[in-house]
Amino acid sequence: MEISALTRSVVKKSHALISPDGYINSVVPGWTGCTVNVIINEQMGARFCQTIVSLQKGGALAGKTLQSQLFFYVVSGKISATVAGAAKGMSAGHYVYIPAGSEYRLDNPADGTQLLSFHKVYEQLEGANKPALLFGNAADIPANEYLGDAALRLQVLLPDVLAFDMAVNIFTYDPGGHLPLVETHIMEHGLLYLQGQGVYRLDQDWYPIKKGDCIWMAPYCQQWFTAMGKEPAVYIYYKNVNRFPTIV
Repeated sequence: MEISALTRSVVKKSHALISPDGYINSVVPGWTGCTVNVIINEQMGARFCQTIVSLQKGGALAGKTLQSQLFFYVVSGKISATVAGAAKGMSAGHYVYIPAGSEYRLDNPADGTQLLSFHKVYEQLEGANKPALLFGNAADIPANEYLGDAALRLQVLLPDVLAFDMAVNIFTYDPGGHLPLVETHIMEHGLLYLQGQGVYRLDQDWYPIKKGDCIWMAPYCQQWFTAMGKEPAVYIYYKNVNRFPTIV
């Protein structure tokens, strides 16, 4: 019998590793016929929210964004999305960016469809228009070498323009590929591992990571990763960008 007190999940002031073995379901008004797991949230010290949603046939996610912008990525399965009257079918690898103040509905899912979401309060930039609704497909986004290393490839899913105050990227590491330095920076991160395995350094701790794991990194949490195993390691991640680093 497996000992129920064992888990790989860790929650600290500067970072968290959340593995699926510890998920507890939440209820979100307007999100029906689905299982919602709130992975990252303000209560842990973050300034954004990350969820994993698994839908049954007939399930739907409906609501209206208020101050927050909303990003959905289809991890597996398929679903239909309607935002401000625009409708599109979405399957694995497709995503939608929903601006603050928008009505949305995601419905007609294949049974077992899994979605990842990121939620962030939008910070308006004087002189810049609020970003518009955006549908995309990761398969259409070029995977560019990261810092000249062919073993590391980065896909930038949202336009790299000042109107956006959040970025969502997909990072792919060939086996043995690793970050070229221990990063120490102001940006906050939320990650979901889509494929593979490896080892992540978070501050002075080292964690084995695999598909299905999520990570939160607070600003200035030191970070480094190397991919291990026989297949590439792939994760999708959020970060805050393009805004002045203090409110003064």
